[in-house]
Order: sequence, then structure tokens, then C-alpha cells
Amino acid sequence: MKQRLLVMNGQCAMQQEDQGQWRNVKVEKAKGVKPGIYNIYLAAPADKSQEHSGVILYADKTAIYQQVGKGQYVSHDRADFVKPPEPGAAKRITYSADGKAVAVEAALAQKQSRKI
Repeated sequence: MKQRLLVMNGQCAMQQEDQGQWRNVKVEKAKGVKPGIYNIYLAAPADKSQEHSGVILYADKTAIYQQVGKGQYVSHDRADFVKPPEPGAAKRITYSADGKAVAVEAALAQKQSRKI
């Protein structure tokens, strides 16, 4: 089942594809997630041996979705977190030796350019 996140006008709509049409399943506040369309059905399961840095997009009952690059998403099992991170926050997620997720604030690099 394909799911995507549609963020606009301060609202976050979780949508599912139904016979070629996208239908709203749940609508809530965006909570700091930037406007856009996030195809979270493309999310790969998190590799517990690596560090994942990016913005937390959405959290449901079973998974936490994180954007780790442009068009790149990772899903973390919610059961691995003691306290799941809030959507809209930039986090760096690593896993301890016992498989528990540790989320800390991440400083995302921003590009700066000059126009002549």
C-alpha cells in the first residue's frame, strides 16, 4: 500500500493510494515539517549499524519516518524508542548495542551561495 505525506497550509495529510487516486486517511497539524509531498512508501528500513541524520516527518503507531536526503526516507521501528522524536525536528538517530534507538539534535548543514 502506497502512503505519502502532503504538507501545506500548516496541515499534514497522510494519504493512501486507492485505485489510482490518493485519499486522505488522517489530517493533523504540520508541527514544523516544511511544505511538500513526501513519498514515504519509498522509505527503506533503518540500518542499525549506521547513523541517520535528517528531519522527522511523521510518526504513526508502528514507525517513525525520517527524511535523510532529498527524496530519501528511512523508517525506524517505534518500539526501538523510549520516547519517540517529535515531527519537524532535525535529529541524528543511532542505535545502541542492544538495538535501542538514541535520538539527539542534529545540526543540518545549509548551503550558502552568493549572487553577482
